Amino acid sequence: MKNWSLEDNVNDWVKSEFARIKQTKYTVESAMSDYLKNAIQQGVLIKRIELEEAGETEKGKSWKPDFHLETFDIPVLIENKLGASKLSSTNGDKIKNDIKSVKNFAVNGAIHYAQCAIMSKKYKEAIAIGISGDNPNNVTIQVYYVFGATDETYKLVETYTTLDFLESKKSFAEFYKVANLTEDEKHKILIDSQAKLQEHAKKLNKLMNNHAITAPQRVLYISGMLLAMQEIKINEDVEKGLVPEDLKGINLDNKRDGDIIVTQIENYLKLKEIPQDKLHLMMSSFKEINKDNDRDTKTDLDAIVGDLLPEVSSVNKQIFTYVHKYIFQSIDAMSGHIDIMGEMYSEFLKYALGDGKEIGIVLTPPYVTKMMTQILEVDENSKVMDLATGSAGFLISSMELMIDCAEQKYGKNTTKAIEKIKEIKKNQLLGVELNAEMFTLASTNMILRGDGSSNIRKGSSFNEPLKLYQEFQADKLLLNPPFSFKENGMPFILFGLAQMQIGGKAAIIIQDSAGNGRGVASCKAILAQNQLVASIKMPIDLFQPMAGVQTSIYVIEHTGKPHDYKKQVKFIDFRNDGYKRTKRGIIELDNPVQRYNDIIEIYKNGLTANVSDTLWNLKQTVEMSVITNSGNDWNYDQYQKIDTKPTLQDFKKTVGDYLAWEVSKILKQQNQNETLGK
Repeated sequence: MKNWSLEDNVNDWVKSEFARIKQTKYTVESAMSDYLKNAIQQGVLIKRIELEEAGETEKGKSWKPDFHLETFDIPVLIENKLGASKLSSTNGDKIKNDIKSVKNFAVNGAIHYAQCAIMSKKYKEAIAIGISGDNPNNVTIQVYYVFGATDETYKLVETYTTLDFLESKKSFAEFYKVANLTEDEKHKILIDSQAKLQEHAKKLNKLMNNHAITAPQRVLYISGMLLAMQEIKINEDVEKGLVPEDLKGINLDNKRDGDIIVTQIENYLKLKEIPQDKLHLMMSSFKEINKDNDRDTKTDLDAIVGDLLPEVSSVNKQIFTYVHKYIFQSIDAMSGHIDIMGEMYSEFLKYALGDGKEIGIVLTPPYVTKMMTQILEVDENSKVMDLATGSAGFLISSMELMIDCAEQKYGKNTTKAIEKIKEIKKNQLLGVELNAEMFTLASTNMILRGDGSSNIRKGSSFNEPLKLYQEFQADKLLLNPPFSFKENGMPFILFGLAQMQIGGKAAIIIQDSAGNGRGVASCKAILAQNQLVASIKMPIDLFQPMAGVQTSIYVIEHTGKPHDYKKQVKFIDFRNDGYKRTKRGIIELDNPVQRYNDIIEIYKNGLTANVSDTLWNLKQTVEMSVITNSGNDWNYDQYQKIDTKPTLQDFKKTVGDYLAWEVSKILKQQNQNETLGK
């Protein structure tokens, strides 16, 4: 068979495949909708900054895929290349993203367009298809699920090597079940994202320390700069956020780099219609950025940013450039449950205050906040409250789960789903935070996740008007109270439960000592109006390398009546979650992904949970027992049964050890006799 000579031949083959499967709703690059076209082009403009090579001459060219479909819930982008060798260009198992590879290889180009669309914030996911070949009998197709805008945020769907899955919405739905990330994959991305973020936080911490920016200022710098990078929408017009090239190092009032950043932050927050009192609080924190004119003067590049900038730049521009490349452009690549500002804060806190014990602020890891929202079965209709919000880790996880539920119920990007998600962000999340710095971080975090900052309040949970809680009507309470507070923070739980709907549930992670004696007064008061449902013993190194404390998660239902002391409470041992935490990071030791999936099943079904026998001994992991009204018996280890009865295996081992000792003794005596005889 004669080989093709033109790329149009490949295009014609693709059209023939669409005709074969009777798919008529595909379009070529010239017929793309304005919405998708604008999304891709916004991303192209941002990505070019990092992709351009020396001598690049196509800055004005509008790049678009060869074919696309917008008939499904997510866009499908197809790029074709002539030649079997033009399918993909890789470095190991990674798809190259330099301009040359993007232009010349099908898969590289398709993934590039998909990531550009996601980078615009108009999409959260896309399908990228690369097609290359020499003739009709030698065509290769690779299909990728793309879920982020940077890094390796794509997944090869190996079992799909034709276009048949594009035949109908039903066939696409079946494909999507396979393509979409599994819970194991999501958990892995969550852990990897956290590790990457922590690594960048360390470098930023060093960069800012090198330029005498104090630890309390550092996290405000990062959060403010991230807000300045957000695009501003004015009616139908979109003004791009700040990029490093906008900072010129001009030493004039209102034109200094710090002034430009702060002005952009304020304009962005005003257009987001942030209430005036909240705007004032946030801006008073962000004005640290333009407080010192010396930071706006051009200076030698720090080694950390030496390969990111071509010439001397201000300190503010150096920091801004690092944040733009490694944090801002990677937000969509991170798991949605990641508390970006919390991770930064934790890293900076280590250097400022050691382990954080002095101020009682220890932020909950994202895989734990996710687990706790799953335990409470947070869904699209939940009303979630956190009265010690910190940097909003629990609200972020709740919002992500609520959005997932809404999209599963109503379909992605449907009118109903979009309306419901707006409702979730505006009216179904409530956070209260006393610390001004943490309040600013929480608000920034939620804005970075598509707002959701509407109901984050600055103040004391105990002093907020009761009308606030009465009107909100929370049915889920998530808390990690400050353990420096009296009774290790138990009064927060008592107060929060009292503000919930009858039938609402709370999941609280707190120091063990609160449940075995230190929080007796609050525990007794809680039992007077609520039911303790479960107590989950957590790993002792959970908050390492921050404050090392033993914690438990208490799950409590607000019943409005005394605890039923005839009902058994589930006491669960989760001290082995499969991870080991060190100062250098987190290490997988024993199937942590599976364990975090299993613990939800164990919480729900206890001794009858359907989990692996090799990972769990449910008779040792779960203890079912009643509690007393003393308020000091809420922890697993108070009910743990230690079985002292020897097993057959114990007997065999003991006998074996004894026989080995006897043989060793005989041989030793024999050797001594032989020696004496010589």
